[in-house]
Amino acid sequence: MNHHDTPQDEPAEHLRFRAYLSALEHVADADEAGLVSEVLNDPDQTMARSAVLRHLDRRATELHPGPAYEPWAASMAQATVRHAFLTRRLQEWSLFRAITLRQPWRPDTLLESSDWLQLKAAASSNTEAVKTLVERGRTKRIRNTARTNPKRQGSH
Repeated sequence: MNHHDTPQDEPAEHLRFRAYLSALEHVADADEAGLVSEVLNDPDQTMARSAVLRHLDRRATELHPGPAYEPWAASMAQATVRHAFLTRRLQEWSLFRAITLRQPWRPDTLLESSDWLQLKAAASSNTEAVKTLVERGRTKRIRNTARTNPKRQGSH
């Protein structure tokens, strides 16, 4: 933003994006699904999905290790059901949760997942996931991240 720009010059969707992020950050748990649905009704669908994606990633980062994750994820799945990318991100957070908590998961499911999830899993402490990604990760970056994972080094 240069010194000639004023808040009035900022596009309306940028202002709404920031307002949505702030509202989502401060929403009460009981009102969260409703607010997510409201944001996803914005006419600028790209901006709306981006705001919700940031929110989902922030909340899932906080919640995935604990028992509050599952009811939260179910609630968010309902709120985002018409948005394939957001639905997939929630599914991948659930897979990441299973990997990090050493719950049952299938290597093929990890290998079919997005680069985003494969990179997260490659840096995780789950030696089975890291080994799978060293051998069969989708990209060179994923395989290298898994190969250089310090947690993997300790397993030799």
